[in-house]
Amino acid sequence: MAQQAQRSVVAITGGIGSGKSSVAACLGELGEARGLNADSVCRQLLEPGAAGWLVVRQAFGERFFLANQRLDRPLLRKVLFEDQELRQKLNALLHPLVRNEIASWLEREMAQAQSPMRFVVEVPLLYEAGWEYDFSQVVVVYSAPQICLRRIILRDRISEAEAQKAFATQMPLLDKALLADHVIDNTGSWPDTCLQILHLRNLLWQ
Repeated sequence: MAQQAQRSVVAITGGIGSGKSSVAACLGELGEARGLNADSVCRQLLEPGAAGWLVVRQAFGERFFLANQRLDRPLLRKVLFEDQELRQKLNALLHPLVRNEIASWLEREMAQAQSPMRFVVEVPLLYEAGWEYDFSQVVVVYSAPQICLRRIILRDRISEAEAQKAFATQMPLLDKALLADHVIDNTGSWPDTCLQILHLRNLLWQ
């Protein structure tokens, strides 16, 4: 990837419930940037017959599959939050596939572009996976832990205990913020967050 092109690729990360997707979408719109979500890439890889589906089936057999051969996502999600060893094994299988898909997508988009383009790539587990050097700029979306937990409970309709388990599977959000090139604090109101994103857009692309 050419150095000038690489500077146009910004990674958005954070913690579960921090508001990464909203910030990524807003930054992409304000910066007229193309967007990609690593979770969406992973979902595509886990469609029946796709590369991720094949490696999960080979590693775990029928355990996480429904009768129609589709992945039983609620069951897998529940087990991932409870079984650290299985979570690490699954990540080791899927992360290289997702990483390759992101790199291939960026290469295709840049090759087809008639003019310099900007990209915003949302990668929830960027630091956990060790991908921070794949991007020239890393933005961490931070929210206070109690706010994140409240959002997880409302969004996923789960108990506080389940939300705590999900939250505990990721690297502490404050640690991510300290490693970032830029931080967006999404603890307060959305208009306040939008002002920060607008300022970030100017820092990144002016």
